[in-house]
Amino acid sequence: MKYALTPRHIADYQENGFVVIDDFLAPDELEYWRSAVAEAVEERNGQKMPGKSVKIGEDDGINKDADYFNNVFDQLLNLWQTNDKIKGLMLDEQIGKMAADLAGVDGIRIWHDQALIKRPWANPTAWHLDTPFWSFYDRRALSIWVALDDATLENGCLFFIPGSYRETAFENPGIGKNMIEVFNAYPQFRQTQSVAATMKAGSCSFHNGLTIHGANANMTPGFRRAMTCAYMPDGNVFNGQANILPDDYLQRIKVGDPLNDDAQNPLIYKR
Repeated sequence: MKYALTPRHIADYQENGFVVIDDFLAPDELEYWRSAVAEAVEERNGQKMPGKSVKIGEDDGINKDADYFNNVFDQLLNLWQTNDKIKGLMLDEQIGKMAADLAGVDGIRIWHDQALIKRPWANPTAWHLDTPFWSFYDRRALSIWVALDDATLENGCLFFIPGSYRETAFENPGIGKNMIEVFNAYPQFRQTQSVAATMKAGSCSFHNGLTIHGANANMTPGFRRAMTCAYMPDGNVFNGQANILPDDYLQRIKVGDPLNDDAQNPLIYKR
């Protein structure tokens, strides 16, 4: 893996709230990531995350737009908790150091990982923010997004609104069917030119959780697969939002308690 960040990588991230790192994985590493993700996804048998009973495609009746959202992507979370190969990849201290260096923090914990699989002809992923969904507030939180297939303009690559993370906030504008909704919350970015993050398979991006981003529809008969991980700077506390935290954990914590349980949010890097 290409762990070394250049000063240019860090400067671009700080300026724009995202950075693309080409050829992050060597060809043999890419094949290992692909096989590990495929294995972990198959083992889940459609279960979205540990400790929750919801399966892919079973949201009908809860969300009136379930048919639409179920065809945006297949989303499976915290595969590191159920597959040892994914655990080895996600708990990689050197990737944690990359995240810490970009965020400018001394310690990094996993918030959650995600396999994001855009099927052929899948719907767009609307513009949105990440951090407002999470159970903590931190302007430095970020994610890695590893392309397991080429991410192209045609099959649903990511797009970013550069610099937006400096002005967005923790209020959640949601993620709806209409691409324009986030710009109703942040009208100052309506005229900002978005940047497409096309990537070869094996490349990756990092983005700040308050950077506005989205993805195209998949206009092809092929898959667009990605493995991602969201990172929480060490020292954060619970803000009251359940998000991906399991019910038994939620019964043990209250607002203001530190999110430092290594069984749920492992510390993968500390200076």
